[in-house]
Amino acid sequence: MANPTLAPHESMELHEALNFKTLCIAKSKLMQGLVFDQELKALMQKDVIQSIQQIAELQAIYARAPFKATVPNNPTPITH
Repeated sequence: MANPTLAPHESMELHEALNFKTLCIAKSKLMQGLVFDQELKALMQKDVIQSIQQIAELQAIYARAPFKATVPNNPTPITH
């Protein structure tokens, strides 16, 4: 298999995972402004960093989908 593609149901599930991780980032960034505990704030920041890396990995896999929806390059525009 030189260039494997995803099955349609795999593409849909991957798209849902991308949407979920994008929402997780938005929630973590938004909640950081409301948290006063520095340890919890650092944990939320770590979650944001890891989620950004995971989204990049999911986007690389999503490139093999037989059909695609537009995925923004910066998944967190609402929190800036």
